[in-house]
Amino acid sequence: MTSISRAKALQVRVVLLDADGVMTDGGLYFVEGEGGTLEGRRFHVHDGLAIHMLRRAGLEVAVVSSKISAPVRRRAESLGIAEIHQVSPFGKLEAVADILRRAGAAWDQAAFLADDLADLPVLQEVGLPAAVANAVPEVKKAAAWVGETPGGLGAVREFVEALLGARGEWSSLVEAYVAECVEHWRSRESE
Repeated sequence: MTSISRAKALQVRVVLLDADGVMTDGGLYFVEGEGGTLEGRRFHVHDGLAIHMLRRAGLEVAVVSSKISAPVRRRAESLGIAEIHQVSPFGKLEAVADILRRAGAAWDQAAFLADDLADLPVLQEVGLPAAVANAVPEVKKAAAWVGETPGGLGAVREFVEALLGARGEWSSLVEAYVAECVEHWRSRESE
């Protein structure tokens, strides 16, 4: 795994995530039922808590995917992600430009965790291009950070720990999260 410099990490204000192959393992699951065909995805719970930590750190989080998927939208919404863009590969740059404009951020203040060729245009523009372990060679070559964990198996968590660790925030965010959980439990015990 490559490292992220503190200066680069502190510059990031928006974290962009591809969905299929990054938040998921890239598999598409289809189940035939009475109501028709249902489509599913596999997500990792560690990634969800990592996204929660990004938001606790005050960073904007957005999903930018090349495929329309109801399970991806539901998962992102359940994590409190408001910016969910499911566009063609030719629309990713425009979607990210809109996200950055709404966030008041510049391209060099964005990180993008990616895996496939459709992500290359965005990777070439952001300040912190990143790739999951099983990304295609072209994406790994374009990335400043390459993880060791495959997409859908905790790759988002690995990236978030690296980013927030480089910012010097990961440990304090974990401590605050644990303290909040304990305090919540104690307050319920005293009722």
